[in-house]
Amino acid sequence: MTISIAVAGKGGSGKTSLAGLVIRYLKKNGSGPILAVDADPNANLGESLGLEIRQTVGLMLDEFQRDKIKIPPGMTKEVYLQYKLNEVIVESKGLDLVTMGRGEGPECYCYPNLMLRKFADTLADNYAYMVMDNEAGMEHLSRRTTQNIDELLLVSNHTVKGVRTVDRIRDLITELKLQVKRQSVIINFAPAELAPLVKEELCRLEIEPVATIPSDEEVCNYDLSLKPLLDLPDSSQAVIAVNSLMAKLLNRN
Repeated sequence: MTISIAVAGKGGSGKTSLAGLVIRYLKKNGSGPILAVDADPNANLGESLGLEIRQTVGLMLDEFQRDKIKIPPGMTKEVYLQYKLNEVIVESKGLDLVTMGRGEGPECYCYPNLMLRKFADTLADNYAYMVMDNEAGMEHLSRRTTQNIDELLLVSNHTVKGVRTVDRIRDLITELKLQVKRQSVIINFAPAELAPLVKEELCRLEIEPVATIPSDEEVCNYDLSLKPLLDLPDSSQAVIAVNSLMAKLLNRN
């Protein structure tokens, strides 16, 4: 049975880096084949994983709309679309990637989101884990991209605004009655001691982070030089923190 993990939070909170480090943990621990899903229109999960993206769901759908008259004889629109969707998958040893990308027309992501969710659901049974990196904010929740999730990692940077965004996301999940089995709040880019104002806001909102991920110069350097986060050394402080987090989450009842 596939275990689905999604990452959500405020822009600039390091969601994509965290998703990459989660995938690194799963690969290093031989957890079985992994499906990475980049549900952010500003797609960069592939770069964090060292995988080259040649096609996205959004671009494929644009091409499909233009070229649908060229559907081969005897093939239905649905079958042909499924065939074209399979071209979006980037395959590598133990890890495959599907990227949403841009939608039909400027700033339109609704249809790609719908197709991405259906496609990911279809693929998921072939993998031990599915890890989804979502776009910033909460709109993806209202479009119900993030649902049927076993573990939702709500990421805040070390700011009061980030903590409040996490709280609003929690409220929206309840309001929309999304199928999320567990939620875990994470403070990313954290100093050794959280600032008093951040602690106060966490207390006020009754949020208890399951982990804090320290600021890590090695992660920044890898991002700047476009090196895959999968190649980070085991001594990286962020790697150590995420490894501890994942061991805790995957072993708890």
